Amino acid sequence: MADQPRTADSGRDETEEERADRRWGDQLQEVRIAQTGAQIMFGFLLTVAFTPRFATVDGFERGLYAVVVTLGAFAVGTLIAPVSYHRLLAGEHVKPRMVTAVARLITLGLALLAVTVSAALLLLLRVAGLGGAAWAISGAVLLWFVLCWVVLPVTTLRRARR
Repeated sequence: MADQPRTADSGRDETEEERADRRWGDQLQEVRIAQTGAQIMFGFLLTVAFTPRFATVDGFERGLYAVVVTLGAFAVGTLIAPVSYHRLLAGEHVKPRMVTAVARLITLGLALLAVTVSAALLLLLRVAGLGGAAWAISGAVLLWFVLCWVVLPVTTLRRARR
C-alpha cells in the first residue's frame, strides 16, 4: 500500500483506499441514525391499519395512508441498501466506487424519509381534524427538513470554499 498515490483533495495524507475506508465508516454512522428512525416509524405505520380508528377514515386518508406506507418502505429499503452493497462487494476491491454509490443512496433515502415524515404528519393531522392547517403544518415541516438537511449544509460548504 505504500506505493499508492496519496490524495490531496481531502487535506489528509491518505491513499484512495484509506480515504474510502474513512468515508465508509462515516457513512455507516450517518445511516445508522436514519435507519433506526425510518424503521421505527415504518413499524408504527404498519400497525395503523389494524386499529379500530382506521375503519373510520375517509377515502382520501386511506389513499394517503397507502402512499405514506409505500414511501416508508422505499425509505427503509434505500437506507438499508448500504448493508447489501457491503455484503455483496466486500473483498472485491471496489470500495471507492461503493462509497460513492452508497453516498447517493443515503441522500435518496434521506429525501424519501423527509417526504414520508411530512406525509405521515399530514395524515395524522387530518385524522386529528385539523383540515387545511394539516397541509400547512406538514408543508412547513418538509420545508424545515429541506432547510436543515440541505440548505444549511450547502451554505456551510459554500462559505468554506470561499
